Amino acid sequence: MLRSALLYTALLIGANTAFAGEVDWDAAKSAGLAKLVPSTDAPALPDTVFSDPEGNEFTLADYEGQVVLLNFWATWCAPCREEMPALDELQAELGGDDFQVVTIATGRNAPEKIAEFFDETGVTNLPTLLDPKQQLSRQMGVVGLPVTVLIDRDGTEVARLLGDADWASDAAKDVIRQMTAD
Repeated sequence: MLRSALLYTALLIGANTAFAGEVDWDAAKSAGLAKLVPSTDAPALPDTVFSDPEGNEFTLADYEGQVVLLNFWATWCAPCREEMPALDELQAELGGDDFQVVTIATGRNAPEKIAEFFDETGVTNLPTLLDPKQQLSRQMGVVGLPVTVLIDRDGTEVARLLGDADWASDAAKDVIRQMTAD
């Protein structure tokens, strides 16, 4: 009897870990992320370099092992101005070793204008990253702003949202918690 209980417990634990990191996309959509589209057969992420204002270079591979909410935006983009505080709040609450909000200003966005934008919108937790020639955004199929791409720990695009969203909502936080579940 004890042996059977141990076996069933082990199977139950094993079954639960098999579902770790799975996202209920339908629940996310109905809870407020209506424009979130799960990716199917997404191409591999490009190894295109982007930088910070000091000239340090990065690629998306630098974030492998973490869940990433990658957001392409610009200082002149009105919807970006609306959603940036929510992205900042999401990073403040859930950002860490398992998850990062990575915001990349694409196109002509002077670092001084980005700093001014962040000051005006109260953003204090997001990085200043640049894609001035729009190489990364073009390779990722970004045709309008903002665009947000969810990337899993393996460096695979799992969903994409065109336009702005309330990234500080319970729906968004639930998606991130589901993706980072162990």
